[in-house]
Amino acid sequence: MADTPLPQPDGIESYGYRQELRRSLTFTDLLVYGLVFMVPIAPFGIFGGVFQGSGGMVALAYVLGMVAMMFTALSYAQMSRAFPMAGSVYTYAGRGIAAPVGFLSGWMILLDYVLVPGLLYLIAGVAMNSLVPSVPVWLWLIGFVLLNTAVNYLGIETTSKVNKAMLIGELVVLALFVVVGVIALAAGKGRGFDLTPLYNAHTFSWSLVFGAVSVAVLSFLGFDGISTLSEENRDSTKAIGRSMVAALLLAGTLFIVQTWVASLLVSDPDALIRDGDPNGTAFYDAARTAAGGWLATLTAASTAVAWGFANSLVAQAATSRLLYAMARDRQLPAFLARIHPTRRVPVNATLLTAGISLVLGLYTASRKDGITLLSTLVNFGALTTFLVLHVAVVVHYLVRQRSRDYWRHLIAPAIGFGILGYVVVNANIAAQRLGFVWLLIGAVVLTGLMATGRRPRLAVTEAGTANATEIETGIGTDTDTVPTVETTPEESK
Repeated sequence: MADTPLPQPDGIESYGYRQELRRSLTFTDLLVYGLVFMVPIAPFGIFGGVFQGSGGMVALAYVLGMVAMMFTALSYAQMSRAFPMAGSVYTYAGRGIAAPVGFLSGWMILLDYVLVPGLLYLIAGVAMNSLVPSVPVWLWLIGFVLLNTAVNYLGIETTSKVNKAMLIGELVVLALFVVVGVIALAAGKGRGFDLTPLYNAHTFSWSLVFGAVSVAVLSFLGFDGISTLSEENRDSTKAIGRSMVAALLLAGTLFIVQTWVASLLVSDPDALIRDGDPNGTAFYDAARTAAGGWLATLTAASTAVAWGFANSLVAQAATSRLLYAMARDRQLPAFLARIHPTRRVPVNATLLTAGISLVLGLYTASRKDGITLLSTLVNFGALTTFLVLHVAVVVHYLVRQRSRDYWRHLIAPAIGFGILGYVVVNANIAAQRLGFVWLLIGAVVLTGLMATGRRPRLAVTEAGTANATEIETGIGTDTDTVPTVETTPEESK
């Protein structure tokens, strides 16, 4: 009976859609999905950049990053309960604020969702090439794309099973590094135990640390991908938000611990801050200090597999659901909304995501700044849409619903908005410029859609009726026709 969906009191039929995706994922599946998407060993690959950017205070950068993402997760939890359907920020901003805002949010989050698989494939290909130089980067990249596409095509249950196996492997490697690293520090290797990874008076400044947070946030991106599986969740709508918060807490704790240990094993921190990590081997060098070449090789190989297979597998799944949701609302070509008749997955969106990832990966593999360019764009796209998400919570609950739950519907979103806003301001200038160019292109596309009679509209139905209405502007819409979620005393606990 594993494929039999549990009762869904807030089914998507009440929003004018048919339930097409298979509801088979439990809270545990969602939690594992989020953890794999974030990659428990994500800091392995970007440790050197965060170390340099934070003045050696890597653990502090991850603490602040986790706090910022936690407020974002709380806002996701609220919106996923109000609108339990695929589409992530595209759906929440469109229904919480206005359909055109939803389109632009979906357009910006595409910088994250569409580009991140290509980024992951590229990083994995480079890592594997460093271990097996005889196999070129482009060949590794193609192999990862084909493998992940095949797994995602087989269905979300197959993806979920693979996720669990990969997560176990990553946690084993991480535990091994932490244990061996602590033993090495106790034996006198590295710099010994101190608090400099959390606070260093000689290098500390808020702008410096938040600039590093804008890079460290890359490790946290993925928890939001859980929201794209809302229509495949078989538990209550609360499971989406709870799994996000749980995934963030677990992953954030792991990030802080591993970067703390690795920071103390850096043999020459001043040189790393001064010269950076051009080869991306700072973490593996720390592992070599702890236990020699075997641990350095193990951590490098684990990074390649985790980024190129596990993480990119779930990234491809999340991207295909976003494309499916936007196509279903006629904001992207209709063929992307096609569901496989037996696999119950958005097959065309999955194949398109694979194609884009392959092209991007092959193109950026030929550029020296390919990884930097893609990673900065991914972060900027995600952070700007998170800002809109916080606004959507306030507009939907506080303005429309007249909510008096000021903590969850005003104070928490405002704090999250403030932290992320400061991170965006201190982000890479090139990323800011390219991000705003992408936003401008999105505005032009939106104008074209409206000029050709395809103004963004989101269908809804009134409770107890089959008559569909549409959300166009959001603000000023008759509240009797907008689907709502009431907050009871029990739910607010």
